[in-house]
Amino acid sequence: MQILCILSKTENESFTFFFLLFNEGGAGGKGTWGAPGDELFEDGHCRDVKDPNYDSESEDEYVVDVIKPKIGLEEFTQIFEPVLLEYYDTGNTEEVVRTINELDVNAKVSQILEIAISKALDHKAAHREMTSVLISDLYGKILSSQDVMSGFDAILDNLAELTIDTPEAPSVIGQFIARAIADDCIAPKYVMKFKGTVDDEHKQAALDKAELLLSRKHGIVRLDNIWGTGGGIRPVKYLVKQMVLLLKEFLSSGDVAEATRCLQELEVPHFHHELVYEATVMVLEDSSERAAHRMCDLLKSLSDAVIITPEQMSQGFRRVYDALPDISLDVPSAYTLMERFAQMCHRDGVISTALFREMPQRGRKRFVSEGDGGKIKEAV
Repeated sequence: MQILCILSKTENESFTFFFLLFNEGGAGGKGTWGAPGDELFEDGHCRDVKDPNYDSESEDEYVVDVIKPKIGLEEFTQIFEPVLLEYYDTGNTEEVVRTINELDVNAKVSQILEIAISKALDHKAAHREMTSVLISDLYGKILSSQDVMSGFDAILDNLAELTIDTPEAPSVIGQFIARAIADDCIAPKYVMKFKGTVDDEHKQAALDKAELLLSRKHGIVRLDNIWGTGGGIRPVKYLVKQMVLLLKEFLSSGDVAEATRCLQELEVPHFHHELVYEATVMVLEDSSERAAHRMCDLLKSLSDAVIITPEQMSQGFRRVYDALPDISLDVPSAYTLMERFAQMCHRDGVISTALFREMPQRGRKRFVSEGDGGKIKEAV
C-alpha cells in the first residue's frame, strides 16, 4: 500500500493537503476500475451479490462438492487409537465400524487389525476379549478373510519387536489367531501353511500356541473363553453358536462330562434355556432315537446337578412349543417327534407333569364313518 500526498494552494494562499491511498502496481481498490487490461478477462458474469448487475437466476454454474481427503497410516493410527480406547469403555462395535467408514484410509485395511491387536497387547485380558469380538464384527463389514490373514502375517513378521515390550506376545498372538479361526474369520489351514517354512523362534512359538489350542478336545468351544472372561459380555449370536457346537460334538462323542464342562465355561447360567431349546430342536431335526436318548441323558444330568435350573428348563421347552408351527414346515413330523421326546424327558424327571401337559397338539382333520354322514371332524 502506498500513500500519495498532494499539496494544493487556495486563493487566500493557504495550503490544503490531500492524502490518497493506492495499491502498489496499480489496479486500485474498492470502487476503482481496476488495472489496465482487466477488461480482457471479463466473462460477462457478475459474482458479487452486492453488485447492481448481479442476477441470481443467471449465475447458477457453481457446484459445491464435498471432498473427503485421504489419510495415511500414521494419521489413521492417531485417529483410531482413541476410538479403540472409547470402544474399551462402551463395547459398541457399530460405532467403530461407522468411524472407519467415515475415514478414507489411504492404506490397507488389514492394518486396522495390526493396530487393534498391538494396542490389546498393552491391556488386560478383558480388553483382549473385546478386541477379538471387534475383529469378528469387522469381518464381513470392513475386513475380508484375506485382510485378516494379511494382518496376522504382518504381526507375525513384526513379532520379534513386539516381544521386546511384551515378552508374552508370541503366546498372546497365538491365542488371537486361534480365536479368529474359531470365529470363522480365517480358515484353519492358515496355521498349516507355515509348516516347515518358519525360521523365527517367536513366530514359531505363536503358531505352535494356536495349533495347540485348536487341537484340544472341544477346542473350538473352549476358545470362546480363551481370555478367561465371563461369557456374559459376549453377544447372543456367539453364545448360540458355541452352544450349537457343544451339542453337535456331544452327539458325536456322547461325553456328558465334557459337554457339562464346556457349558459351565461359558458362564451364562441365565442363558441355559438356549441350550435346552437348541438341544430339543436338534432332536427334532435329527429325527433319530439315538439323538433323542443322548439329549435326554444330557438334560437329565444337567438338571440333576442343578446346572440348568427348573425355570431355565421350562423356558427352553416352552420356546420349542411356541416354535413348533414353524419347525413343522421343515420337519413335518415335528409334533409327533416332540411328543415322544417330551414323554422321554417327563419319564426321566427332566420336565414336570404340568410342563408336559402344556405341549401343543396339532389339530388333524379326518373322515369318520359313513354313519356320520361323511362329515369332517376335528381330532381332539
